[in-house]
Amino acid sequence: MKESKLESFQSIYRRACERKGGERVLEAMLQAPLSKAQIEAIPDDRFLAAMTKKVFQSGFVWRVIEQKWPDFETVFFGFDIDKVLLMPDEMLEQKASDKRIVRNYKKVMTVRDNAMMIKDVALEHGSFGKFVAGFEKDNITELWAFLKKRGARLGGNTGPYMLRALGIDTFLFSRDVEDYSRKNEIIDGGLTSKKSLSAANAAFAQWHEESGRSLQEISAIVAYSWGTNNQVA
Repeated sequence: MKESKLESFQSIYRRACERKGGERVLEAMLQAPLSKAQIEAIPDDRFLAAMTKKVFQSGFVWRVIEQKWPDFETVFFGFDIDKVLLMPDEMLEQKASDKRIVRNYKKVMTVRDNAMMIKDVALEHGSFGKFVAGFEKDNITELWAFLKKRGARLGGNTGPYMLRALGIDTFLFSRDVEDYSRKNEIIDGGLTSKKSLSAANAAFAQWHEESGRSLQEISAIVAYSWGTNNQVA
């Protein structure tokens, strides 16, 4: 990121207001993330459930996963970490052929893999929520990188979208945010490269310092100020 070229948050905000019909309309479109205390209180099973939902939604019709989700909860024992970890390969193979869920063996295997990651982190930090709550505005992409490295199929946008679904504060590389970041020379090259993630995180951290707003709100405002902004921001 070339800091001298970073647009001020106030300029972005004014443009978003103009495009969305005024400040009152824009503000009504924004949502606040959870507090650190609320993140710490998220049960480990809800993290596993959210990871599983996003893994299965990736490259698939989201609506179908939503419709089948109650059965996913049943099939995987409410995503109870210890129960999932006790599932042998043979049981997972059976789950992968269960018509109540989407039958995808590789994705089914991620449930136990991600349960193992959550368990390991919880043993060290007290809970997965306490671990996640320890990340700040200026290093949230380090959490993305951790999920990609230690988790199963949580790279790309899957990990960040999972965090957002739980109400955890993060920006997202939606199409509009990515396009804005490239056109304004904040990032170049690979979207998930360490260089790009660090540069984007630095930009959002600076806008947070300017505005006092959450990364989630800033992400939405950037998207609303740019492009079609008709998807999650």
